[in-house]
Amino acid sequence: MDIAFILGTKIVELTLIVLMGYGLVKSKLLKSEDSKPLSIIGLYIISPAVMIEAFQIPYTPEILDGLLLSLGMAVFLHIMLIAIGALLKRWLHLDPIEHAASIYSNSGNLIIPLVMSLFGKEWVIYASCFIIVQTFLFWTHCRLIIVGKGNLTLKTVLKNINIWSIMIGVAMFALQIKLPDMINGTLTSVGMFIGPNAMLIAGMLIAAIPLRTILSSKRIYLVTFLRLIMIPLILLVIVKACGFAGWVENGETIALISFLATTSPAASTVTQMALIFGNNAQKASAIYGVTTMLCMFTMPLIIALYQLW
Repeated sequence: MDIAFILGTKIVELTLIVLMGYGLVKSKLLKSEDSKPLSIIGLYIISPAVMIEAFQIPYTPEILDGLLLSLGMAVFLHIMLIAIGALLKRWLHLDPIEHAASIYSNSGNLIIPLVMSLFGKEWVIYASCFIIVQTFLFWTHCRLIIVGKGNLTLKTVLKNINIWSIMIGVAMFALQIKLPDMINGTLTSVGMFIGPNAMLIAGMLIAAIPLRTILSSKRIYLVTFLRLIMIPLILLVIVKACGFAGWVENGETIALISFLATTSPAASTVTQMALIFGNNAQKASAIYGVTTMLCMFTMPLIIALYQLW
């Protein structure tokens, strides 16, 4: 229960940063579109720094076993998410934005700072496995949902800087190449911005959404329920039934980190893709905003249930 309480406290802190971003736009000090430079900084500097720095840890057989467990869980959980998403799309007639938002969570921007706060930065490496799998699926499966078939090549996937940073980090871990303290310290300092930066962007985007757009759409609350409550509860039962926590040393914490990534709000990448490809970006932003604000209540509750099992 302690973890659920700490998690709730940290999410409230991040939510307050969302309100700061919201206030900047509503006070007309900035415009909502001014969040784009922050998005670029997050994508091209902060996130790669976190990924590379996460793998700057000594090799031990226990860490390797933990990485294999977290990677296996990441693949398994995404298979479950895609399968559940396909069923929900058929049963509830979800449109592409609703479908993508129900499957993909904001694991990178939100989970990394939460893991750092809950367990310490040495545990971020296990969260990165989920992000590795999700990043690949963002630019393949998720893009196909939003854009449709076509216009997807291996070159497009490999051009993503986050995939490159993960590959570099994994290679350096495998070869045990250590960065100089000055560079590693710089990466650590930059990485500390990942949570605040993402939450400021969220607040600035939410400020541009007309309140009537949110209040008048029952579908937004349907997707919010799916993303924050129904799907995490289904996965909680599956994860507990599979007994991942007992597979390796420290498996309980590693399994919790992997599961935690599935309980977060709708992915900001879905909103970004909707903007880029012109597919109902306003609705995507509304879902992103509502799930981000409400996760401060749902995530601690889900994790408390996970610990009580």
